[in-house]
Amino acid sequence: MKALKILLLILALELAVMSCVYAETLDLSQFEEGELQEAETWTENGEGSTQAGKWYQRADGSDWRLQPDGSVIVTISATGDVTIGGDRRKKGTNVFDKQLSKEPSGLAFPMENVRQLFAEDDLTLVNFEGTLTNTKSATKNTYSFAAPPEYVEVLTSGNIEAVSLENNHVMDHGEQGYMDTCAALGGAGILYSGHLGPTIYLTETGVRIGMLAYQTFNGNYKNIYESIESDIASLRAQGCELVIVSYHWGEEKDYLPNERQVPLGHATIDAGADVVLGHHSHRMNPIELYHGKLICYSLGNFSFAGNVRPDDMDTFIFQQRFRVIPGQSAEWVDFRIIPCSISSEAKFNNFKPTPKVGEEAEKVVERLLELNPKFEKKHKKLEVEAVKTYPLSWSRQF
Repeated sequence: MKALKILLLILALELAVMSCVYAETLDLSQFEEGELQEAETWTENGEGSTQAGKWYQRADGSDWRLQPDGSVIVTISATGDVTIGGDRRKKGTNVFDKQLSKEPSGLAFPMENVRQLFAEDDLTLVNFEGTLTNTKSATKNTYSFAAPPEYVEVLTSGNIEAVSLENNHVMDHGEQGYMDTCAALGGAGILYSGHLGPTIYLTETGVRIGMLAYQTFNGNYKNIYESIESDIASLRAQGCELVIVSYHWGEEKDYLPNERQVPLGHATIDAGADVVLGHHSHRMNPIELYHGKLICYSLGNFSFAGNVRPDDMDTFIFQQRFRVIPGQSAEWVDFRIIPCSISSEAKFNNFKPTPKVGEEAEKVVERLLELNPKFEKKHKKLEVEAVKTYPLSWSRQF
């Protein structure tokens, strides 16, 4: 693993020289304070434009994110699992490539129905569950996911700036597959956080957002408890006003977090995180309000090529707005969800997440509200409190 870290560091530095827009994940324990590099990777391709100008512009051309009191409003979007490609151990064309062959927009097809939404925020973060490599599978797991490195266009075309890269499939193709994945992401200017360390995103408005990602399997809970406070403190020391922690945890197909997830979520907020984002269960879970901050236990699937006929295709995009005073910590001021289906087709999964509207959107809200009392009852001893509502629109305008 030490050799892998060294190779990845060399690779990241090479990519920085080639592209000037780069992503870098580093083990903070190897560096002195102040040496963690920042990645400046915002998009100004016009896709966020409105009739009045860019998405953040008022009619008079001013930027509403820059507030009169000197604070900055930051909007983040987050989703659950993004899995593309297929299992190379199986013969024939995988289901993702079969769908790709039918799509006029090519590799841009998975995110074409949410691309505009992701253009109209400061940061979009998804869980990338798989690999971008041409190597053979190195796992005996039931499922193994890989796509060619050029399939990174699925993410870049969708205005996705960052991924959590810590889950039970990221090593499906071994160390070489992991290196290839990091190279593909970094070369495309996409940030990634995982077991090699955190990453920092610098928004267009100058806010530093630190991201950490962990998986809890194979006895890793103990390691996370031992490091989470210092990991967050390290990002704060690097000037991060906002810290996001992603967890790959829980059990597949569970609609509620288990007895180990909730205490860890609480400990993460207590350690200084501003929001916790979870995934792995492939199902929506309730959102908890804990000490004034939000814990999303599972954001479900998103663009998920692991199953063409899943028995639950509901999901949502989580969006949160923070008010940041430069050089200080952030406070959240608003959140909403955008209910989606993981497919634009009703009877099968075509890996194209599509927002729901009207009654269909309200049904997703109702499902989440039905989970709330079950969540609070299951974890009564911890006095958990789910959010009272799952708003579909922002409660205030700036």
